Amino acid sequence: MKKYIIIGLFFLCSFCISSSSAEDKMYVGSEVCNDCHEHEYSNFMEYSKKAKSFESIKKMEKKLTPEEYQSCFECHTTGYGKKGGFISEEKTPQLKDAGCEVCHGPGSLHAESEDPDLIIRDVSMENCNTCHSKNRIEAFDFKPLLFGGAH
Repeated sequence: MKKYIIIGLFFLCSFCISSSSAEDKMYVGSEVCNDCHEHEYSNFMEYSKKAKSFESIKKMEKKLTPEEYQSCFECHTTGYGKKGGFISEEKTPQLKDAGCEVCHGPGSLHAESEDPDLIIRDVSMENCNTCHSKNRIEAFDFKPLLFGGAH
């Protein structure tokens, strides 16, 4: 009986540790990725439209209501509305564009440990659907390009 209690506690502790790790992930910004992923970062900054996505909405700011402008942050910034994500250009400038973590998830734990399992490695079209939804494709006439200039 004691053996089963110990095994049960082990699995419970393992679950608690893995759950808290997921909650502890924070957004760090694409510049942090450059430390280890220079080639990918360089390609992303040069070829990906996302690397300068905040400029797009900044140009439109005067034509939009504050609510409309703020709704653009969901797709044009990193982690908006999520723990540790974009708040404002002044408070979180490193997250003002849609960067690496939009596709790969919050990178703090991965950046600290370099453990590849602590980041989304296999990005699929489903990851793109948050922003590249049917409605947005029709409204803005854009299509998702998996790895479009990013890698």
